Amino acid sequence: MEVILLERIEKLGQMGDVVKVKDGFARNFLLPQKKALRASEDNLAYFEKEKVTLEANNLKQKQEAEVILTKLDDFNLIIIRQAGETGQLYGSVNTNDVKTSLNENGFVVEKNQIKLDKPIKELGIHKVSVKLHPEVQAIISVIVSRTESEAETLIKGDEIKIESEENLISEDTINLEEVFEEGAVPEDINEESAEITEDNDNQISEDLSNENNSDTDESEKKDDADS
Repeated sequence: MEVILLERIEKLGQMGDVVKVKDGFARNFLLPQKKALRASEDNLAYFEKEKVTLEANNLKQKQEAEVILTKLDDFNLIIIRQAGETGQLYGSVNTNDVKTSLNENGFVVEKNQIKLDKPIKELGIHKVSVKLHPEVQAIISVIVSRTESEAETLIKGDEIKIESEENLISEDTINLEEVFEEGAVPEDINEESAEITEDNDNQISEDLSNENNSDTDESEKKDDADS
């Protein structure tokens, strides 16, 4: 389908350009969003007639976007989320979360203006672009942290405490050989082991003594019976 662009569209063209696009893209995006008109004779004539007005409106919108740009560009947007010791979020931060947070900070934007390639799933500073106008784009820093103070640490450029997965050893996997050097097992453990061994030896000796006494008693009883 051929359409007349009513504004600059990235990778397509400038306002007033007649371009050929896929039917689905035109019907589902360009036409309902009023970013283009079908390239019919009537619409071409309409555009030529309204060109000056359309260009004036576009210039006004661009200037308004540039005013917002001065406040939004390089803005630090703090989003608080729970996360594990490795920095992985319990969930994620998506486009709607960014939009909601921007709105709460006084910036009126829609989801389709925010470019987030994939949901954010870890703590840190993440660069996100916000299209304010076809020709004006802001880059903000989305700071995902567990607390406000942690966010301030990130903004200052300092590192936050995050454990690597290798350092998170479960108690079930810990044994003495991994924790202590060879021959360096603590004395109290050695003493406890020695006490257990000694107790076991004493118990065995006592059991053997009792068994021998029992055998002697049985022999004496047998001799008495024979007599």
